[in-house]
Amino acid sequence: MLRNLLTIVGLVFLSLGLFGQMSVGIIGSATPGGWDEDTDMTLINEMDSIWSVDITLFDGAVKFRADDDWAVNWGSSDFPAGIGEQDGSDIPVYAGDYTVTLNTKTGEYYFDVDSDIGIIGDATPGGWDDDTDMFKDQTDSNKFFIMIDLVPGGAKFRKDDDWAVNWGGPDFPTGVATADGDNIPVDAAAPYFVTLDTLTGDYSFESMVTYETIGIIGSATPGMWDEDTDMNQDPNDPNIWTLSMTLTDGEAKFRADNDWVVNWGAPDFPTGTGVMGGDNIQVLAGDYFITFNSETGEYNFKEIVEYASVGIIGDATPGGWSDDTDLEKDPNDVHMWSTRLVLGDGEAKFRADDDWAVNWGAGDFPAGVGVQDGANIPVTAGDYIITFNSLSGSYSFTEIVEYGTVGLIGVSGPFGDWENDTPLNKDANDFNIWTLNSVDLIDFDEATDGGVKFRAENDWAVNWGAEDFPTGIGVGGGPNIRPVAGTYSIWFNSGTGEYIFGDPVSTQEIVSPLEINLFPNPANNQLNIDLSSINFEGEVILKIINMNGGLVKTIIRNDNDLSNINIAELATGQYMLSIQNDKYIIGKRFSLIRN
Repeated sequence: MLRNLLTIVGLVFLSLGLFGQMSVGIIGSATPGGWDEDTDMTLINEMDSIWSVDITLFDGAVKFRADDDWAVNWGSSDFPAGIGEQDGSDIPVYAGDYTVTLNTKTGEYYFDVDSDIGIIGDATPGGWDDDTDMFKDQTDSNKFFIMIDLVPGGAKFRKDDDWAVNWGGPDFPTGVATADGDNIPVDAAAPYFVTLDTLTGDYSFESMVTYETIGIIGSATPGMWDEDTDMNQDPNDPNIWTLSMTLTDGEAKFRADNDWVVNWGAPDFPTGTGVMGGDNIQVLAGDYFITFNSETGEYNFKEIVEYASVGIIGDATPGGWSDDTDLEKDPNDVHMWSTRLVLGDGEAKFRADDDWAVNWGAGDFPAGVGVQDGANIPVTAGDYIITFNSLSGSYSFTEIVEYGTVGLIGVSGPFGDWENDTPLNKDANDFNIWTLNSVDLIDFDEATDGGVKFRAENDWAVNWGAEDFPTGIGVGGGPNIRPVAGTYSIWFNSGTGEYIFGDPVSTQEIVSPLEINLFPNPANNQLNIDLSSINFEGEVILKIINMNGGLVKTIIRNDNDLSNINIAELATGQYMLSIQNDKYIIGKRFSLIRN
């Protein structure tokens, strides 16, 4: 409490400019000194407490702080301008040369990029009077980009804040700009990601508009023209929407937020590119897996087919390009296939029924979405758990790595520092499972860089973290886990990142996930739970945690009401279910896919 009071007093004095000879610096992964050393700023206006520095930054994150100490620091999630708050978020930064200013009275900051290319016009915040400088692509000196709020009007690009060299074009949202060309006609107010290639003149204005819902509507759908059938948003791409459904002969369109203000259509079926207010899509009856891209308007009605077998083939596989290695079909979902396989360096594809008539590929690894007759998947040698969805085409290669040691480390841990690991014990039957019977932890304190993480081989090359406690899913290089002081038992899965800390000074027993059965897995709207091998009694707490470690749902049940839980509101993705009472604690991973 005294430390918090001193921090508050310090901020009050700081806002009044009474710290005298204090220093203010910028620090973070984007700065020359990283998170270890501040780059000092210069006080350029003592009355208004404005500090400035000219600095070259990298892609990364920064914060401001006083006197080379975390007691007083400013952060925010906004860039290039915002208002920093005490202990705020890390500020995300693009690489470039900047003049950075900070007002320590108000927390206002601005990163003024030193760039010779800007965007100007009555569609931009500066009108026709002031350029908004663009950021230089660090991999190509001819390319520039910026995320900017625009309104309907005209825009052009120019060099050195002068009309001597400028580019424009008649097309929107993409085109090829020419010297002294037309004003680019921005037709809608929205945040845009704008790019320009000064060598070729290619430009694009990518709308960053997001929608609450995307649905399909029409005489071919169950809701006819009266009610949308909502689609599922892809958790990794907010512009991609999917749905499995039975359609009849008729017509259909896509629309946003259950309203005709924004809708897409085209006469083509089963694939096409919908345009705003376009024609109705002419649908043939059938069972379909439907995908729609709300950014490009592209859609695909893929007929649902159940295959007798799905295999992986290629020079990276044991059978080369001659023989498929069959995947195992999920007993609860005929579209999900998986296997464990040692692969070599090379290429691979998935195909159905040992024939090239139906095959999937893409240029992405270790995860992607395969398309019919797509590119070969580039594979790096390793031992993998391979999963493939023959309905959506999504695939993943999860490498299996056996570590010699895994430890717990952190200021909130037994050693109270980020240098010494507390080793965990490897399970004799599963090299991914690590446990510890008892460990003392202290409360998380952000001001002292508190918390704990898991890491392999006593080295930071491989580490896992997430903010959630006592259960969560650690991700590579994730944030510090935020414990509450107490004595805990630990269960950690180095293959999935799942972790469990038993209740402080409790008699809870951490149970292997093998003791619990979740089905169907992947699930749809309901998840069934089989705990018949464990004697669960009394009140039971169920928590669902997403792959970013965030708690998305908590359910409290009695032991006689554990047969199933409703997950209809959750998005497609990977989750962990934590189940605990006063005696047991179990964590089990599951997938959710909308069929």
